[in-house]
Amino acid sequence: MNTFSQSIGALLGLGVEPKELTFLQVSLRGVIVFIVTLVMVRLSSKRSLAEKTAFDAALIVIIASVLARAINGSAPFFPTLGIGFILVLLHRLLGLAAYYSHGFGILIKGKPAVLVQNGRLQRKNMRLNHISEHDLEEDMRLDAATEDLSKIKIARIERSGDISFIKAG
Repeated sequence: MNTFSQSIGALLGLGVEPKELTFLQVSLRGVIVFIVTLVMVRLSSKRSLAEKTAFDAALIVIIASVLARAINGSAPFFPTLGIGFILVLLHRLLGLAAYYSHGFGILIKGKPAVLVQNGRLQRKNMRLNHISEHDLEEDMRLDAATEDLSKIKIARIERSGDISFIKAG
């Protein structure tokens, strides 16, 4: 068994300084990290890949950063893969807590805000969410297929950052 672990260690360049890793070692690390990442993605929620909220986007950015270190050798290989799984588990647990607690969900995922009500701009909410009239007009053209603000019953900036529109009448 010791010979097997030594062979794996040599193949992956375990215990080797990052600058001494060979192309083959970095390639094997990359393949393993890719496969492990696929498993992590399957274990995480489907929404996390859609980056529906900052909460979901944070997971993707952190996982990518952490797992890159496993490939380039700047962090220990197997513990780094392990922390990836811990982060996915933490994301799932926080998501579950948000499911059961609306207040906690608002805290980690945010809340929607009304930008237009009955054809009238809600400038305070637009300012708080950094949405200019031009941004809103662009989304109206693209998503509501109108340029006429009076045709919008309600427009909200959703927790995901997308703007949703409900047309009047």
